[in-house]
Amino acid sequence: MVVRLRLQRFGRTHAPFYRMVAAHSKAPRDGRFLEIVGTYNPIANRHGMKEIRLKTDRLKYWIAVGAQPSDRVAWVLGKFGILPPPPRRTSFESAVPKKDRNKDD
Repeated sequence: MVVRLRLQRFGRTHAPFYRMVAAHSKAPRDGRFLEIVGTYNPIANRHGMKEIRLKTDRLKYWIAVGAQPSDRVAWVLGKFGILPPPPRRTSFESAVPKKDRNKDD
């Protein structure tokens, strides 16, 4: 079965807190998991810093055995050098006004 590295949401309304977990791909988002491999608090503290705690040895283990990170987890791991940063997605179509998109000039 495929193992995913993904975020589990905790916290209250408008104040999220996430656990980074290794879980089966078919398990629900906030359901069963295999192991907690880190935490992520996207709300900045009074010093303007967001708190991220990672168990790098366990993350490297799960990646080595074939776990696939979700998009957001891949972004976080790319920021900390555990994985190469994911390629940036750019959509130039959204920069063109709608009335000019379908013209075949």
